[in-house]
Amino acid sequence: MKFGGNAMVDEALLEAFARDVVELRHAGLLPVVVHGGGPQISAMLDRLGLASRFEAGLRVTTAETMDVVRMVLTGRIQRDLVGAINAHGPFAVGLSGEDAHTLTAVRRRPVVDGRCVDIGLVGEVVAVAPDAVRALLHEGRIPVVSPIARGRDGQVYNVNADLAASALAASLGAARLLVLTDVEGLYADWPRSTEVVGRLTATELSGLLPGLASGMAPKMEGCLRAVLAGVDRAQVLDGRVPHAVLHGLSPRSPGTTIVPDEPTRVPRP
Repeated sequence: MKFGGNAMVDEALLEAFARDVVELRHAGLLPVVVHGGGPQISAMLDRLGLASRFEAGLRVTTAETMDVVRMVLTGRIQRDLVGAINAHGPFAVGLSGEDAHTLTAVRRRPVVDGRCVDIGLVGEVVAVAPDAVRALLHEGRIPVVSPIARGRDGQVYNVNADLAASALAASLGAARLLVLTDVEGLYADWPRSTEVVGRLTATELSGLLPGLASGMAPKMEGCLRAVLAGVDRAQVLDGRVPHAVLHGLSPRSPGTTIVPDEPTRVPRP
């Protein structure tokens, strides 16, 4: 599951999320958490007098910004989340995507208005080594992963947390990907309507993806990649709602659910 930075700034929501994750573990499930941290990174950049800029929904990351990203994600947010979960038992263990080559990335160059844009040290995950995460799960732990990756060139990259969670879910063969964000789900006709699309197939989402707003695009791209890679379903949920994780696992899940296409049935002769 991906836990967004917007929900983490609310102590009550953080506490509810931590309880949900531990409850899943007690129920015999194997939760893995990938966390974001956009608001906290922006706040720290402001304090340091460094500008924040986004292209195609991704943070433009200079070498100076990358130092702040690593400090905030792994040094602060991950520690807070591990602490919140471990208040309910000795379960959570933090690691970065850099650890044990868990995430390997190359530089990502998105296309904006028909041209390739340089957004700095932003990574595209090209390989996942899930052994460290699997080992923690085998020991009964809850891995809490910061979305930072190292490239084969030795460079460290800032990876969008939605896409990092998607790549890790696919590599682990997860049954489900949950993406907690600060909206109710994918809106059918934003900004003219706040009606939420309840369910989409991979093909339906693929057709919508090019026209999505920049903030929603990485989330839905991550969901699409996950189900195409074999994850049974991916869900975008409103992380501002307490216990959103447990609500997402209920039969009448809120938010937007992405499922694989129905297999084509071949008529019998």
